[in-house]
Amino acid sequence: MIPYQFEYKRAKSLGDAQAMLAKNPDAKLLAGGQTLIPTMKMRLANPSALIDISKLAELSFIRVEGDALTIGAATTHGAIAASADVRRVLPSLAHMAAHIGDPAVRAVGTMGGSLANNDPAADYPAAALALNATIKTTTREIAADDFFTGMFSTALEDGEIITQIAFRKPRRSGYQKFANPASRYPMAGVFVAQIDDGIRVAVTGAGPGVFRVEAMEAALTKSFTPDAVASIAVASANLNSDIHASAEYRAHLVTVMAKRAVEHAVAHDGH
Repeated sequence: MIPYQFEYKRAKSLGDAQAMLAKNPDAKLLAGGQTLIPTMKMRLANPSALIDISKLAELSFIRVEGDALTIGAATTHGAIAASADVRRVLPSLAHMAAHIGDPAVRAVGTMGGSLANNDPAADYPAAALALNATIKTTTREIAADDFFTGMFSTALEDGEIITQIAFRKPRRSGYQKFANPASRYPMAGVFVAQIDDGIRVAVTGAGPGVFRVEAMEAALTKSFTPDAVASIAVASANLNSDIHASAEYRAHLVTVMAKRAVEHAVAHDGH
């Protein structure tokens, strides 16, 4: 493998990171690096510089105010899984974080990095979309419905940095995934949430990007029970097919995981 050179810079503050990006638009932000570093190894990305924001205290926090949960973009999966506040306000999110990758991944991977990369097999996009989260950046607030635009693609503009993610406590929610036994990435993961605006069902891992299943949402609105989604199938035409699972198998997994996610939500009942 032919090596290539790049600069490594550690930002001292969020403003410092913004200034560095402005000077070098070809640079990439480095938080946990769980997607970026493998991408660079495969030569799918070749940034001239990496700007490390992983140690910025202003991006690493968990705050609860009333029924609002706000998580800093550089907060690690491990910190989210271990947080008593997250387990109290949004236990389904703590459950999700606790089952991402392995302990080494959870020690360095971050929520903001996961959302910014929008890997089709990432867990957090399903939580953000199902919970109707607000992704706050250095310039604006973006609703989850508008944030995810395609495979590895988001509404983020050049130089824009995610700073925090805001959630409202749902009435109840649950997440279940069928994980690849090696990577622990979801081959199909389903997050079900009953929020003030209604029922939302978001799927990750099965397709080229996170998506909602309106038929399941309608069924759960009538009856929030596992049986309500047990017979609802998603079309396999646009789902992923690879050495791990066919599109048809992933379609089957979506239904199974949706049923289990509802069971999870009912069992915890928002607590």
